[in-house]
Amino acid sequence: MIVGKLFYALYVMGLLSPAALFRFVSAIYRYGINLMALLYFSAGTYGRNVALTDEQETLTYDRLLAHAEALAGYFRDQYGLSAGKKVGVWCRNHAAFAKSIFAASSAGADLYFLHAEMSRAQLDDFLARRPLDLVLCDEDRCAMLEASGYAGPRLAIDRQALSIIERRLAEGADVRGRRRRSSAGKLVLPTGGTSGQAKEAPHRPSLLNYLDPFAAFLTRLRIRSYRTAYIATPLYHGYGIAMLLLFCALGKTMVLRRGFEAREACRVVCEHKIEVVAVVPLMLRRMLQAAEGDELRSLACIACGGAELRPQLAKETMERLGPALYNLYGTSEAGLATIATPQDVSDAPATIGRSIPGVRLRIADERKRSVKAGTIGRMYVKNRWSARRSGADAWIDTGDLGVRDGRGLFYLCGRADSMIVSGGENVYPIEVEQAILEHPQVEDAAVVGVQDEAYGQRLRAFVSMTPQASATKDELSEWLRTRLARYQMPRDIVLVDRLPYTPLGKLDRKRLTADFGIGVQDRFGALR
Repeated sequence: MIVGKLFYALYVMGLLSPAALFRFVSAIYRYGINLMALLYFSAGTYGRNVALTDEQETLTYDRLLAHAEALAGYFRDQYGLSAGKKVGVWCRNHAAFAKSIFAASSAGADLYFLHAEMSRAQLDDFLARRPLDLVLCDEDRCAMLEASGYAGPRLAIDRQALSIIERRLAEGADVRGRRRRSSAGKLVLPTGGTSGQAKEAPHRPSLLNYLDPFAAFLTRLRIRSYRTAYIATPLYHGYGIAMLLLFCALGKTMVLRRGFEAREACRVVCEHKIEVVAVVPLMLRRMLQAAEGDELRSLACIACGGAELRPQLAKETMERLGPALYNLYGTSEAGLATIATPQDVSDAPATIGRSIPGVRLRIADERKRSVKAGTIGRMYVKNRWSARRSGADAWIDTGDLGVRDGRGLFYLCGRADSMIVSGGENVYPIEVEQAILEHPQVEDAAVVGVQDEAYGQRLRAFVSMTPQASATKDELSEWLRTRLARYQMPRDIVLVDRLPYTPLGKLDRKRLTADFGIGVQDRFGALR
């Protein structure tokens, strides 16, 4: 079965040939089973095609391999990097980050990805729990790292990598003759936001385990048909690193930028004639707001994931850009679970689609018993490639609430811990938010629970209006009365300039919950 899937993946990639099979075997023989073997295979297949371009450099696949090998040799000679070593990677999106991933993986080291925007307190907590043998970071993070008390070796990879690589290549460093085969270490992804203690989801790269999601991208998103891709999502997040490795295996030209700014993102799409873009919903919304003329017309595949895609945004995207939107759902622990195609999104804008091959997704009650279609329950995932594949109970609790309709389409109903019990009724904030967002003058909305003596909890809605909005809170409340049940009606509505989001584009409900009673004017803009 596994061999069959391998042949199928090569067939869909258009690489089922003796030459491709030889390159595949050669890659494993040279490096072992790690990410450098993937890069070697891609360099042998796509050679002079452009692989990566960022603000500083443009690299073909051949050149990217040479740079990664030179950097791997430096890691080995300078830091003794080998299997079992722990490497922290604390970077924004750029070519040096990508090179480091391949280079460190070739040594068998475990890579720990850190949120690029994490605070000093979160860094201190992480280092206290996870001693590292080497930290690769951006230069502007070195001072914080030093202040944290970290005494191990560190390298400002964005500033120093290129000079190190050029020097080693000029000196003719023998990186190939002293290469050792190794199995890939773990990729440890952060799963928490920037508030609270970060969690970790370890993954061990395995071609065989990831054939199902790989094939799903090839068939449902038709990725093979496109040439250029812009990875706007952070590479330190599971979604971003998955896109990097997928596009590398397919020989695509990948565009990276150190940060996300909507106008710049639109210019990138237009200048590079980007066909595939990997975004989170917040990025997509801001790009639609910032786009001028036909800047986004080259987009044929918008892979949107990492956070909830609201139906209103899905509808607007399809109206402006055509049938190009794919809604992806997964978690850092379980990986990719569902894909909604443009047809799915057109039929049901709120859907996250259907489960991909190799994934078992079920909706269950509090006793973990599966519930029938149309009933809201907790979402559980089981697959071969999750961060937690062993143990008697291999089902992963996503922490999300969901529902399945009679057609087999799944829908998110919010986080399990966000459900509000008001007057004995279960209220799901996502349903109320979607109703509020239907108002033509509303731009964004979030609903939280507040204590109430009579009902236990009532709802408070934070609403951001469009710049030209004229509706008052009272008018908005009256408008909602015909669209919501009585127990779903917000007790009060707070108008704010903007809502808080995490760097990964998720609505930051913890900040809303912590600040709804105090500091709203200071933190979210003046109340109107």
